[in-house]
Amino acid sequence: MHRRTIKELINTEDPGWPLVQEQIAAARNQVEILPAERARREAILLQLQVTTRSPMGAIAWETGGILIDHGWLRFLGSGHARMQGDLSSWNTVGALSEDYIINGGLLIAHDVVGGFFVLNGGAFPGKLGTVFYFAPDNLGWTATNKTYSELLQWALSGNLELFYQDVRWPDWQTEVSALSGDQGISFAPFIFTKEGSVATSSRRPVPMYELWQLHLDLAQQLNGRS
Repeated sequence: MHRRTIKELINTEDPGWPLVQEQIAAARNQVEILPAERARREAILLQLQVTTRSPMGAIAWETGGILIDHGWLRFLGSGHARMQGDLSSWNTVGALSEDYIINGGLLIAHDVVGGFFVLNGGAFPGKLGTVFYFAPDNLGWTATNKTYSELLQWALSGNLELFYQDVRWPDWQTEVSALSGDQGISFAPFIFTKEGSVATSSRRPVPMYELWQLHLDLAQQLNGRS
């Protein structure tokens, strides 16, 4: 199979970035764009073999990542000092072991409480090219029925307060804004247990990779007991 070169992947005639910029300019939610580094963005495009005509390719090429709603929700790009995790590291063996890579899926975004968004390429029985969400309060996967572009539009201008109402606490903005894009919040007791809740559980910052691995392990244990 022919692997496209970086020149073939950079679409100058019909780039996806202007559309993404329009969505960002019209965003109802707070948004911050992390700048991209040339060497890293080239490596990401070459590995994923995605063109800059697509929104995901455009974000990988033009940004180190996008932080939305004071950093609560993070779209992966090509990495930055404030969010080293990128579209490559989250989807290839390296920072993560093979046990935590979603075969037939591409992890594209995560939220601070350990929710993860994965683009379906066959990993889930639902429609290909749509995003599935792993929820930290029940450790289950749910179809969003959204494409990558539709998820981005929702993240920028949708009602995140409503979607996350059960996993937010008073003055969360101050706590979340102080974290890097590579950190998340771990609750004790876990909020998916009867003993745990956002209101009563203690919170501490942990690496996002650690939170991902922990949640997948716990989900597997729970499924094994059911």
